[in-house]
Amino acid sequence: MFLRVLNQVEEAIISLLLIATTLLVFLDVVMRFGFNTGFMWTQELTLHMSAWFVLFGTSYGIKVGSHIGVDAFVKLFPRGMRRLITIVACTLSLCYCGLILYGSWIYLSKMKKIGIELEDLPIPTWLAHGMLLVGFSFISIRILILLYQVIVGDADGFRHVDEAKESMEIVEELKEEEVMS
Repeated sequence: MFLRVLNQVEEAIISLLLIATTLLVFLDVVMRFGFNTGFMWTQELTLHMSAWFVLFGTSYGIKVGSHIGVDAFVKLFPRGMRRLITIVACTLSLCYCGLILYGSWIYLSKMKKIGIELEDLPIPTWLAHGMLLVGFSFISIRILILLYQVIVGDADGFRHVDEAKESMEIVEELKEEEVMS
C-alpha cells in the first residue's frame, strides 16, 4: 500500500513538474520574442522546478532501472558476490544520502531562521530548497527497497533497463503485426 501511494505521488509530481516547466518556458519564450517583454520570476521558478524534477527523476530512475549503470565488471562475478557488491553499494549510497539529508536539514533550518526569500519570488528559501529533504528521502527509500530485495534474494544487483533487448522486442512485434496485416 505504501509503495503504491509512493509510486503514484512520485509519478504525478514528475508529470506535473514536466508539464508546468514546459508551459512556463514556452510562455516565457513567446513573451520575450513575440512581445519583447517577459516575467522576471520565470527563470528562477523553472530553475527550482528543474531541480525538483531531477531529484524526483533520480528516485524514479532507481525504481525503473533507467539510470546509467556500468555493471559489466560486476556481472563477471557469481550471484552471491554480486549480491555482496550490491549490498556494499547500497550501504554506501545510503550513507551518502544520510550525509546530504543531515547537511540539508542544517542548511534549511538556518535559512528558515534567517528568513531569506528567493530573489525574484516571494517564497522562503528554505521552502524552495526543501526539495533536498524530499528528494533524498525518496532516493533513500528506493535504495532501501533495493537493499531489502537483495538481502531476501529477490535481486542480485541494481536493475538496469536493457534498451537493446527492448528495441528488438518492439521490432519483432512490428514484424508480427505486418505479417498479420
